[in-house]
Order: sequence, then C-alpha cells, then structure tokens
Amino acid sequence: MRALLVLLVALVLQDKWEADIKKFEEADKKAAPPENGIVFVGSSSIKLWKTKEAFPDLPVINRGFGGSEMGDAAHFAERIVTAYKPKTVIAFAGGNDIHGGKTPEQVADAFKELVKKVHAALPKTKVYYISLFPNVARASEDDKCKKANDLVREFTKTDERLGYIDTRSKMENTEGKARPELLRADGLHMNDDGYKIWNEIVEKILKDGK
Repeated sequence: MRALLVLLVALVLQDKWEADIKKFEEADKKAAPPENGIVFVGSSSIKLWKTKEAFPDLPVINRGFGGSEMGDAAHFAERIVTAYKPKTVIAFAGGNDIHGGKTPEQVADAFKELVKKVHAALPKTKVYYISLFPNVARASEDDKCKKANDLVREFTKTDERLGYIDTRSKMENTEGKARPELLRADGLHMNDDGYKIWNEIVEKILKDGK
C-alpha cells in the first residue's frame, strides 16, 4: 500500500512540474550550463532571484520553479541538480510545504532526501540550505517555518559537506517578525532590498568557500 502511495505521489509531481523541468532541459540543449558550478534550486524565491546579476563572476545555474516544495526539488534532483555535476548546491524551499499542510519534520526530511540524492551522485558536493524568512502574508505559519529551520540546521551539523545559511536573522525585526520593507506588495516574496541581504550573505559564503 505504501509503495503504491509513493508511486502515485511521484506521478502527481511529475505531471505537475513536467513542463517547468522540460523548459530547463530545452534551455540546456541550446546552451549547456557549466559543470562544477553552483546550482540554486527551490521555490519562487530562487526563481525570482537574479543570480547571474548578483554573482556575475561565479558559474551559477538557477533552477527555481515557483510554487514548488522541498520535496519537488528532491524528486527532480537528477534532472535539474546532479545533471550539471555542481560543486555547490544552494536550496531554498519549505514555505509552500508548510502552507500546504506539511509539518516542519516533513520539510527537513525532504531536504535530507535532496542531500541523499546529491551525495549519491556527487559525494564531494557541498549542499546549503537557506533559512525560511518571516513574511506578512503567511505570518500565522511562521512558527512552523522556524521549526523547519531549526531541524535542518541541526541536520547540517552532522556532515561537513552541508551548510546552513542564516538569512532570517537579517530579515526579521526585534520581535522576530517580518520586515515589510523587504517584501513585495504581496507580503510574501522579497523585493530588491530583501535580495540585497541574500546577495551579501551568500556571496561571502561562496567566495570564502565555507
């Protein structure tokens, strides 16, 4: 029964995101991405991130697809992550998982699955998780997002090939809540000021190699 359920979930995911994944693959045929690069994978915050502009001197590959969950990144890892043989993977997802009813533990488990797939193919690749940040639109879900962050952060301490990127502490106010000035009008996604924070933090990590 469990095997059947897993198969059904996999089929649903494949159908839901197949068009997005194929667009990436078609783009790859036209211009092959660099190997030993840096793959950014995850939900809309990754998709909307102007990574090539933010890191012009680095071999970045953006594989964000809006609305996706951490489990989606794991499910398609062979096609949009390990296919490029990256030296570094940076993942951001989990907010959509929580919004859809998943638990913080499920978010952490999905990240572990992504890591498992990456390291099965590329044992030396570094995998980073960017922390979920507070927002206005889904403020009632923030405690669960913080719990997901905590669970993943603890997991990253178990392997030197993993890293936790704390952006949340720069994106919350003194009360631990969202800073609206960093968000777009929808109260959910970051504006340019929010991305400036991400750019500064992530650039330092990538250039320091830590």
